Amino acid sequence: MKILFGIQGTGNGHISRAREIVPLLQQYGDVDLLISGTEAEVSLTQPVKYRFHGASFVFGTNGGVDMKATWKLLNLRQLWRDMRSLPLKDYDLVINDFEPVSAWACKLQKVPSVSLSHQCSFVSKKTPRPLKWNYAEWLFKYYSPTTHHVGFHFERYDNFIHTPVIRSEIRHLTPTNKGYYTVYLPAYDDRTLIKELSAVPGVQWQVFSKREKVGITQGNVTVLPVNNDAFNYSLAGCAGLLTGGGFEGPAEALFLGKKVMVIPMKNQYEQQCNAVAAARLGVKVVDQIDEHFTSHLNNWIVADNKIIVDFKDETADIIKNLVNTYARG
Repeated sequence: MKILFGIQGTGNGHISRAREIVPLLQQYGDVDLLISGTEAEVSLTQPVKYRFHGASFVFGTNGGVDMKATWKLLNLRQLWRDMRSLPLKDYDLVINDFEPVSAWACKLQKVPSVSLSHQCSFVSKKTPRPLKWNYAEWLFKYYSPTTHHVGFHFERYDNFIHTPVIRSEIRHLTPTNKGYYTVYLPAYDDRTLIKELSAVPGVQWQVFSKREKVGITQGNVTVLPVNNDAFNYSLAGCAGLLTGGGFEGPAEALFLGKKVMVIPMKNQYEQQCNAVAAARLGVKVVDQIDEHFTSHLNNWIVADNKIIVDFKDETADIIKNLVNTYARG
């Protein structure tokens, strides 16, 4: 069996989840990997057959998307060429993690495809969202369209939605509490974070940065370049995770029994949706870093808010069912 797995390369969550899924897919056949996008710091250990520019947003430095840089990066002509040129006829199964090139190539060539992603959970109207409708609902529908859906979210909001994929390297960690807090807020400038976190001097902060190439320490704040192993080690020993409104990071922290505080990116609808779902679990959600941020931090630090989650290890069964259900022939 030949399998094509298209993976979104914006953000680290898609790549991190693929590190767990790819070896499982390889049990069923030859797997070709395709990545499009430009904003990830972690990588796969397996070779990637196709790399495309794709359609990515660019992280800003003030809590949101850098719209100017995003539009500048977008190359619609190249995206169209990549969609039309991708060869699909030899594949028995095409799987897609919110990746537009392979999704639209399948649509143009009338080849069935399967979403295996967090984003496809929003196909269901039962999945939590802000009350006010947002045009970004069109992105959920048209950015990476597929014929079938296998989704992931914090809870099983619908019959095709599963709880998060927790990587084996996270499941095998032994969580402790060494008193420091881990921070991953890529949409904020490091200087802003150092200033704000320094206002809580009795706490040590380990900030993982998209921008720093070497580690630096200023007072009680240490800034480190993003690294998978270093982040996992930090997460295992921290008291809590301060992060954006992504999905995989908060899910892994909750699995390890950590306190979580979420600041969803401005003008990033998926993160706003995730924040609604996280808040329903009891996660602390703050809209932005402003004059009240120090107070929010202090309240979160002193709160004894233990959230119990049940994220079972069922990834292998999900992949087995997906292959048996959707593979051609």
